[in-house]
Amino acid sequence: MTTPKSTRQKIQEVALELFVEQGYEKTSLRGIAERLNVTKPAIYYHFQTKEAILISLFQDLGQPLAEIIAWAQEQPRTLETKKELLTRYSIALHNAAPLFRFMQENQATVRQLSVGQDFKDRVGAMAGLIKEPGAPLADQVRCISALFTVHFGTFAMQELDGEPEDKRQELLDIAIELVSTVHSGAV
Repeated sequence: MTTPKSTRQKIQEVALELFVEQGYEKTSLRGIAERLNVTKPAIYYHFQTKEAILISLFQDLGQPLAEIIAWAQEQPRTLETKKELLTRYSIALHNAAPLFRFMQENQATVRQLSVGQDFKDRVGAMAGLIKEPGAPLADQVRCISALFTVHFGTFAMQELDGEPEDKRQELLDIAIELVSTVHSGAV
């Protein structure tokens, strides 16, 4: 049995839909209220600004990234750990696809907000966890490329035919191949 969404969650969901549809700059609290069929004061009860809504989205939907990093920092730097990091990241991107699509399409806005730097820092932390310090440059590039195959591919693959889960799995398989190549020494 699923629990009903809270008003706060409904506001976040509709705001994100509008941010993706018409852009962050063109979305207003009034537009969010109208889409929800509520008054602006009902929105203000939960969020004073649309930036507050966006920050809350990053905090709520971005939490899995923080959890992935915390988990990986406690693990040995093995191939299995790196595969699991890529798998978890792939799932997190898939589950938060609208937020990451918004980020991709509104890069200038995201850069101006503190949440943009937070996300950049998290991706940087994951990159540091997937590559080996002191490894040859080509191996470091392969590991970073594996991470960005999952990251960028999630957005680039939207236009290709196929089921979303199949595309996610293909991207993950290719990313794992890259990391596995580095660990096997077969370059």
